[in-house]
Amino acid sequence: MIARLWHGWTTPANADTYEALLKTEIFVGIQNRHIRGFKAIQLLRRPVGDEVEFVTIMVFESLAAVREFAGEDYAIAVVPAEARAVLSHFDARSQHYEIRAERSGEG
Repeated sequence: MIARLWHGWTTPANADTYEALLKTEIFVGIQNRHIRGFKAIQLLRRPVGDEVEFVTIMVFESLAAVREFAGEDYAIAVVPAEARAVLSHFDARSQHYEIRAERSGEG
C-alpha cells in the first residue's frame, strides 16, 4: 500500500471555502473516477501562524494506481484550477510512502 501526502496553505479567510471545495467537489470527483487501487483519502487541517495548512493523505494499492490518478510523473501535485484560486501556496510535488504497518484502536 502507498500513502500519498500533499500540503497546501490558505489564508484563514479562504480556509472554509477550500475545505468545502475539497469535500463537495474535489474528493467526489476523485471517487467518481473509479481509479483501480484507490482506497481512501483523508483531510487534515490546522492553523499555522497567519495561514491554515491542509494535508491530504491518499491511500492506493500500488504505484501503478497512483500513476492512474496523477499520471506517469506521479509525484506532480494534482491541484484543480478552482483550488489554486483559494490556495496561498502548495507543494508542487507529493510525497509517497510505503505503508508498512497499520493497527486499529479496536481489539
